[in-house]
Amino acid sequence: MTKRYIFDSHSFLAFFQKEDGAETVARILEKAIAQKMDRFICLINLGEIIYITKRNFGDIKKLEVLARISQLGVKVLPVEEALVFKAAEIKAEYPISYADCFAMACAQEQAAVLVTGDPDFKKVEHLVDIHWIR
Repeated sequence: MTKRYIFDSHSFLAFFQKEDGAETVARILEKAIAQKMDRFICLINLGEIIYITKRNFGDIKKLEVLARISQLGVKVLPVEEALVFKAAEIKAEYPISYADCFAMACAQEQAAVLVTGDPDFKKVEHLVDIHWIR
């Protein structure tokens, strides 16, 4: 089975802001594109990227980031009722952010590798396959 990747907001923010781990995200994206692997982000996590980028860098940079995510062939996963329930169940059991619960739920639903550098995921790394960017 071909690998599939889910990117959380942490991984893409590191990539776009050229922070520690950006090179790892770039390598994963290059490999995934070359091998036609699925690349996803949950709509909730995309929302995090939008507000953080706008708050820190303004509207122009926000639009550039959104365009680049699209150019990279990253599919935005919708937030349907079943996903909300799954994320809520994760949140009820583990002390991670609600948005992180959506990334986890999407990774489980898509049988995908979660790409992150967020240390909060250490608390739930037994639930999904995680590719750490740092």
